[in-house]
Amino acid sequence: MYTFSKWAATPIDLTEDLFHESWASAFDAQMPIPGGYMWAKNDAQYLYVALDMIDDSYNDPGTGDYFWFTFDTNRNWAISPNKDLNYGLFPGHPNKLGKQFYLGPGTWTGISHDESKASCRIDFGTSPNSDTSHRIWKMRYRLSEIDVSLSPSSWFSFTRFGLRVHSGTPNQTHDSPANFYNNFSDLHILVFSRKPAISSALLGPVIGSVGLIPTTKIDANGRASTDPGYYHVVRNAAFGRSINLIGNGSQLSALWAANARKYKVQHRSGTSGSFQPLESGWKNYRWNGTDYVLQSFSMHAGFYYMVNPAVDYSIDDLLMGLDTRELSTGLHQFKVEFYTSTNILVATPPQVLTLFIDNNVPEVSVNSIKHGTTEIGACGIVTMANEKDGLVFDYSAFDTEGNLRKYTLGALWGDNESAPIDSDIYDESVMGSSWVGQNNIIAPSSGVWVPPVQCAYTFEARVYARTTNGYGWVGHNRAHKSITVMK
Repeated sequence: MYTFSKWAATPIDLTEDLFHESWASAFDAQMPIPGGYMWAKNDAQYLYVALDMIDDSYNDPGTGDYFWFTFDTNRNWAISPNKDLNYGLFPGHPNKLGKQFYLGPGTWTGISHDESKASCRIDFGTSPNSDTSHRIWKMRYRLSEIDVSLSPSSWFSFTRFGLRVHSGTPNQTHDSPANFYNNFSDLHILVFSRKPAISSALLGPVIGSVGLIPTTKIDANGRASTDPGYYHVVRNAAFGRSINLIGNGSQLSALWAANARKYKVQHRSGTSGSFQPLESGWKNYRWNGTDYVLQSFSMHAGFYYMVNPAVDYSIDDLLMGLDTRELSTGLHQFKVEFYTSTNILVATPPQVLTLFIDNNVPEVSVNSIKHGTTEIGACGIVTMANEKDGLVFDYSAFDTEGNLRKYTLGALWGDNESAPIDSDIYDESVMGSSWVGQNNIIAPSSGVWVPPVQCAYTFEARVYARTTNGYGWVGHNRAHKSITVMK
């Protein structure tokens, strides 16, 4: 069975009931399940699920009420040991999720020691499906944890799942589909939304947005800044990796009515010189009434063919999917021209979109680790003189293009033990529109970092680019150096 997630315009607070506006569109696409209904919404980071169990009118969670939610994370219709995930209530914590990995049919690893990025909420009340109070489960899953990507370069904008809901009173267990935990061949398919309802007031006149970022939020320097609370909050962000140029839906409908049937995406490097047709290829899922069918798009005789704006695609109004790694670093400009089937130009509002393209990752290095004035080489051994004795670090985090977002230096040791040592993050009020970071950062800024125990330590520096593909941040780098500390 297919079901569809609706776009969550704002992050959903799991304490809100199902009548709250944040859940509204999910009701329209709910999926019947044994004993009730499943609702689903997603944003660029999370999947939000509600299990509206209208048949369970007993407010008795202590009698054994629980649920399982299984994901076929690699979408291969088979149980993949140590890959596919099953979520359920964390023992003794009714509003916390635990996760376990499948080992085989009906067998699991037990609860993972890794802290799950998922969370849940158990409620009892009414819903749009029933005026009788009943059990409601609400949960949130991090898309990255269930291996789902909304990136334009990814085809993984769907997942396969199965679920169990058990009620202690009456003693009932509902599995959907039946036997899902032993055989993944009949799992349900959940298709994620990639098409938030961006306000028409924000869209550019022809190229409406780059992914989720309205082109009206991209300045003349090709960098994007969105408002706090928006789907994807960015400040002076460059663009990189694979991007989607998405049309203004109202304008595309008007162009279709004016017999526009094909178009050219014109491009130039820099902000002067002539525009040339840009050639690219991409894929998009088209809904055929029963399934999403993958459709390929490419240039034919210098043109791309328009699709009817009324047809449902997984990414609506997509004009071009473009891998920007084929472009040079710096400013690039784009415009779109529309034509009838007989190559007559159809008038459009003037628009030239400027993007700063940057696919370079920031540079990072751990330059030295010192004990007093003595530098400790990689794999070296150092002995602390007393409980207050420590280490000083010299590291670099630098981005030539000025698109650094943040950097960190941290220590790792023992059995998943870790501690931060130093960090900094982009602040427009302090750094302006560009931040290159710096070389030879001394950390801690005062004093020394005292190792807590005798152990082998790895010190890792990480850097993150202030570069987006329109849906999320892209580009990071890291470096590390390891030594042994004796105490």
